[in-house]
Amino acid sequence: MYVCVCHAVTDRQIRDAVENGCDSMRDLRNELGVATQCGRCACHARDLLNHTLLQIAEPMSAAA
Repeated sequence: MYVCVCHAVTDRQIRDAVENGCDSMRDLRNELGVATQCGRCACHARDLLNHTLLQIAEPMSAAA
């Protein structure tokens, strides 16, 4: 699904970017251009960022 229509960024691209080290909206803006045009995608992009970071952290906390 497209999250950022202005830059044709999908939810998969955002998840991949987070899995590859992006851990802030600034990182997503620099990497993908998310929320740099009209800004309507910012809330959804932030939600995806946070959700993906939580998913990454859960296996680590389970292993500890």
